[in-house]
Amino acid sequence: MNKLQAELKKRQPFARVEEEAVLNLARTSDQVQHRFEQLFRAHGLTGPQYNILRILRGEGKPLPILEIASRMITVVPAITGIVDRLERAELVVRRRCEKDRRVVFVELTPAGATRLGEIDAPLEALHRSVMSGLSESEQRQLIGLLERVRETLPTN
Repeated sequence: MNKLQAELKKRQPFARVEEEAVLNLARTSDQVQHRFEQLFRAHGLTGPQYNILRILRGEGKPLPILEIASRMITVVPAITGIVDRLERAELVVRRRCEKDRRVVFVELTPAGATRLGEIDAPLEALHRSVMSGLSESEQRQLIGLLERVRETLPTN
């Protein structure tokens, strides 16, 4: 019995190696994501909210909402609602484009930058902790394998 089969208390072996690989990926992703969500929650954020703030800080200037959506790590269908909550928390502000009123820019506030700064060190420590079982070479190999999996996925 392999490790995932035991964790899931699955009586029969997996029918196919592809099934086992995908379920391993899903299980690992869920466990890693849970740890990151706990960290973000401790700082009053969700994962998507943190991601928006991170994108804005990285760009260093206001961005249109649709541009932010295109840079998100996970697909977020309700990005406007997420930006609404960040704005209510005074972590971002929205501004309409003067040249095209249909375009809405989102800007990181000083409070948003401060919140990100509070998360930086614990987030770096969590990254190290999550990957501590793999050498740098193995991490690079994992990155390459995951990129290959994504490359073969059909685009929607």
